[in-house]
Amino acid sequence: MNFSLPNLVSVPSGASYPVYKCSVSSHNWSTLPAPYAGALSMELNSRGLALMQAACLFTLKGCGITGEIPKELGNLSSLTNLDLENNRLSGEIPSSLGNLKNLQFLILSKNNLSGTVPGSISDLPKLINLRLDSNDLSGQVPEHLFHIAIYNFTGNKLNCGRNFSHSCVSSGNGSGSSRNPKVGIIIGIVVGFIILLCGSLLFLLFRCRRKRYKGEVFVDVAGEVDRRIAFGQLKRFAWRELQLATDNFSEKNILGQGGFGKVYKGVLSDNTKVAVKRLTDFESPGGDAAFQREVEMISVAVHRNLLRLIGFCTTPTERLLVYPFMQNLSVAYRLRELKPGEPVLAWPTRKRIALGAARGLEYLHEHCNPKIIHRDVKAANVLLDGDFEAVVGDFGLAKLVDVRRTNVTTQVRGTMGHIAPEYLSTGKSSERTDVFGYGIMLLELVTGQRAIDFSRLEDEDDVLLLDHVKKLEREKMLDAIVDRNLNKNYIMQEVEAMIQVALLCTQSSPEDRPAMSEVVRMLEGEGLAERWEEWQHVEVMRRQEYERMQRRFEWGEDSMYNQDAVELSGGSIVNLYN
Repeated sequence: MNFSLPNLVSVPSGASYPVYKCSVSSHNWSTLPAPYAGALSMELNSRGLALMQAACLFTLKGCGITGEIPKELGNLSSLTNLDLENNRLSGEIPSSLGNLKNLQFLILSKNNLSGTVPGSISDLPKLINLRLDSNDLSGQVPEHLFHIAIYNFTGNKLNCGRNFSHSCVSSGNGSGSSRNPKVGIIIGIVVGFIILLCGSLLFLLFRCRRKRYKGEVFVDVAGEVDRRIAFGQLKRFAWRELQLATDNFSEKNILGQGGFGKVYKGVLSDNTKVAVKRLTDFESPGGDAAFQREVEMISVAVHRNLLRLIGFCTTPTERLLVYPFMQNLSVAYRLRELKPGEPVLAWPTRKRIALGAARGLEYLHEHCNPKIIHRDVKAANVLLDGDFEAVVGDFGLAKLVDVRRTNVTTQVRGTMGHIAPEYLSTGKSSERTDVFGYGIMLLELVTGQRAIDFSRLEDEDDVLLLDHVKKLEREKMLDAIVDRNLNKNYIMQEVEAMIQVALLCTQSSPEDRPAMSEVVRMLEGEGLAERWEEWQHVEVMRRQEYERMQRRFEWGEDSMYNQDAVELSGGSIVNLYN
């Protein structure tokens, strides 16, 4: 494996030995630098190595280099500082680095290095600073390396001493410069030059982007933390930290995908499991606003049955939200996507989930100022913690509502089958829109079925779960709709009560639906009988009116006018949910 590195800095003023600062012209290893500034470059061969024998400082930091570390670097006997931090280097650390008897600084952190820490590094007599953090190393750290003045092995799968008897990071905070002042001065000069150069480039990029995109706020430098956005006491994660936690956002760690991006399972350096939501379209209309809206809303909505936000990460090209990982995933998963051997949701657990989700929505509607409308309440957005407690999540589609304003939106957000009819037909949403979606979720809990399922057509049943349940309720056949996975392990009176609450929540007129606080009381056994009796009376009247109009349509001899009126009514979106 080779690399291409034009020489950038030669001997600093006053230095008594050669120093080489390397910068990257191409993202692969191809040649080593010549010892003097200029265009000279050469293959990694004996002649090139001979010219590098006097090199003391070799720095290749943050250049995006891929590939493996060449074992030939172990032949640079005069090397005192080897810094390859923050690249994409892979493979194992070559044991040949143990030949660098003059090496004092070995910095290989923030790469993708794997394998074990070679024991040969323990034989470096002058090594005072060893940083291997944020890689994919594993195995035992050689005991002798814990006697180095400064070391860092965090962010790996390493055993820090037998039975973890040592800390993975040294307690000292010095740089080792006091032991070699010349090296410290050189490093200071080089770092200062790099900072000045990067600052100038960032300023020019910022000016260019402002001229091209006057509406944009951020400079497009991938990976750099954007300090312009801050939200209270929430933790700000570094991009690299989340990249490591999710195995570079591996497809195998995807938990799901919502309207604004994918959700990945991750493990932080302290072994905390998290769910990382990576927004994919924040630069599109509403995308960046959606990020800020979600963060602000979750920050003010703190309740046991609402998903808690741990922190966030912002760069000019990325927006990420970090949540606690829900061990039992979602209600939708537990109802319809179980793997062999996983337990079915028992009926008492389903009752507790229904009540917990209702309390979470009640808090959003009645205890937040301004109130918060979720707008996509469904089984997939009700998560389950380790105790199967309901946690309402995914506020990416939610909307803050000022109670003094009319809430009208021109873009309908939500999932078909869960969207309230008035929201679908007019774009007007309110807390009663969430009540409708919650009612559909209750029917999913009882039946285990999807809100829309075209396979029901095979049995000449209704595609919409709501219509299917209404039909069976009229025919007094609710037992036929209960989830078969329950194996009759439920109390029919409790099933009927939950279905009654669901049908009250899914009435076509939003004014007729109960508030979530009333839903909570009904689930607790208070006031359901009165509301259900009223609903049955209204339903009987509605059915009689519908049948009367049907007879008029079938038997009437007059007027195309009447037929058109019936067709218009019967085909409306509102009646689709009746």
